[in-house]
Amino acid sequence: MQVKRIAGALGAEIKGVDLGQILTPEISIVIRDLLNEHEVLFFRQQAIEPAQQRDLAAIFGPLQTHPAYGTVEGIPEVMILESTADKPSKIEVWHSDMTFRQHPPSVTVLRGMVIPNVGGDTLFASQYDAYDQLSDSLRAVLDGLCAVNAAGKKRVASTRSERLKDSGSGVDPDALVGIHPVVRTHPETGRKALFVNAAHTVAFDGWSEEESRGLLDYLFTHQISPEFQCRLRWQVGDVAFWDNRCVQHYPLNDYHGYRRLLHRITLKGDVPV
Repeated sequence: MQVKRIAGALGAEIKGVDLGQILTPEISIVIRDLLNEHEVLFFRQQAIEPAQQRDLAAIFGPLQTHPAYGTVEGIPEVMILESTADKPSKIEVWHSDMTFRQHPPSVTVLRGMVIPNVGGDTLFASQYDAYDQLSDSLRAVLDGLCAVNAAGKKRVASTRSERLKDSGSGVDPDALVGIHPVVRTHPETGRKALFVNAAHTVAFDGWSEEESRGLLDYLFTHQISPEFQCRLRWQVGDVAFWDNRCVQHYPLNDYHGYRRLLHRITLKGDVPV
């Protein structure tokens, strides 16, 4: 196995591993350790089937499904992410997957199935570095805050108690809203990472959206600074693993008129602390 770092902040390309083979417990542990170290791992041109991708992802823990996406027939854990000329992707913002859930996913495993000749790269940003590069004074403020995260960044009340007043509508008021620490501690590495994102974070808990806007806008800009980033130029068969607990990603939507097809698996996460 060869490990090649691809940027100063995060990311490593792993060579000499065939993910289509049954991984030994020893190799599985090495891959988990490498993900904890590098935050994002890339395996080039892997010949695996959806069921193998599912079994591969399971080395990181229990898998989850998502009702908003189509899935591979008979394998509901493998979601289909497809963009075509008629139905182009609308995801054009940095984010960590599904932070509006009470248990946001931990790891994402993505495989390139159909890749445009040009474009469609994915960018990643280390939220460890984003936190570490803040001033001591700002870190002290953020360490004591939680933030409200909403699906589609819909407007929500600033506190959970206010949302519960609307529970008689028949819709769980917390189903698409997650309140999480602004700075979370990774359960395996013990490192601190920023845990807000422009796609889902609406306000600081207990603050109005207006009160929150200035500081959140600063954090949204800071946490995707170029020095915190790495970039994956996809090829067919490539597999990427990343840790949503300490990484944000941005799918570049610069391949208009072309088809892009990916298979995604996300793993159940814990309650951020």
